[in-house]
Amino acid sequence: MTSPLHRFHPFIPAGGVGSRLWPLSRADAPKFLLDLTGSGSSLLRATYDRLAGLSAGPVMVVTGRSHACAVQEQLPELTGDDLVLEPSPKDSAAAIGLACTLIARRDPNAIIGSFAADHVVEPAETFQEVVQEAVEAAATGRIVTIGITPSSPATGFGYIKAGESLGLERAPHALTVEQFVEKPNKETARQYVASGNYTWNAGMFVAPVGLMLEYLRRSEPELADGLAVIADAWDTDRRDAVVDEVWPTLTKTAIDYAVAEPAAAAGDVAMVPGDFTWEDVGDFAAINRLNQVDPGGDSDVAILGKNNRVLSDESSGIVVSDTGRLIALIGVQDIVVVDTPDALLVTTAEHAQRVKDAVNSLKKNGDTDVL
Repeated sequence: MTSPLHRFHPFIPAGGVGSRLWPLSRADAPKFLLDLTGSGSSLLRATYDRLAGLSAGPVMVVTGRSHACAVQEQLPELTGDDLVLEPSPKDSAAAIGLACTLIARRDPNAIIGSFAADHVVEPAETFQEVVQEAVEAAATGRIVTIGITPSSPATGFGYIKAGESLGLERAPHALTVEQFVEKPNKETARQYVASGNYTWNAGMFVAPVGLMLEYLRRSEPELADGLAVIADAWDTDRRDAVVDEVWPTLTKTAIDYAVAEPAAAAGDVAMVPGDFTWEDVGDFAAINRLNQVDPGGDSDVAILGKNNRVLSDESSGIVVSDTGRLIALIGVQDIVVVDTPDALLVTTAEHAQRVKDAVNSLKKNGDTDVL
């Protein structure tokens, strides 16, 4: 039997500034363009490389117009046809819906895969094996998500309740999905993890493109119609004019609400467990976890940046600096220091989520020059 991988067309939604990673992540240098793991590759580059070997053709990237040059610089192999530019952020349903609509025009039998640009996944080989199973399961006419095996009762992610095995020979780990659940409180999250029936919802989707668009049309017909108008003009000299006219009118909603949840309620969603290391790089606590220091080393402080000078005495945490300024840490634990030429952040891993509040305050006060 021929593998359905020849129909697989993955794409990468690369959006969002990452306000919880300010001042490292900025409007003109969002987190997906940064190397936040010390690997030498940006999050976007690493995501692209994980997918390139599985794709039936080029990997598509959907991003904002303002990031076009930076994305092309990091991905020189990306052609104009596979760089899809949004005039403004419209949440995931519009971005993913546009990619699906364009791919459907090129290959109506395509199996699409949507994988965010700001996830850290290791090892890549295990991830690729899971994606191949997801493609096999999707070929049976289902929307397939990849559920991440929880390493803790996290409250920052949605969860997926798994059901019975699909009994697929070429996707032996594929399960039915009974329910998507929103971000739980701590006690509920503990119950989910203890039950063994729940995985984290990482927002990765693999599906027949026609099925994705069918559910989008059912839930958000005006959004689907607008995307179809844009797709009709995509390969013409009217593209920019039509995008500028239609894009602002599109509904702003998440793909989970528009497609995944109604499809799950109808029994059309499956899940393949992803037993690999996964991190949604949402705040500095996540970066701290990704850059854990050697327990037998001389320091308990992880240091990122090419031009850093850090003195640490009985301290732990993470320092990100490219300024060359000397940073001395004495007797502080779980510290987060981000030193840039025009802004300095000092917080702790416990309070990393509150960085977004600081960004909102800066916007309210008109201090947009540092955003």
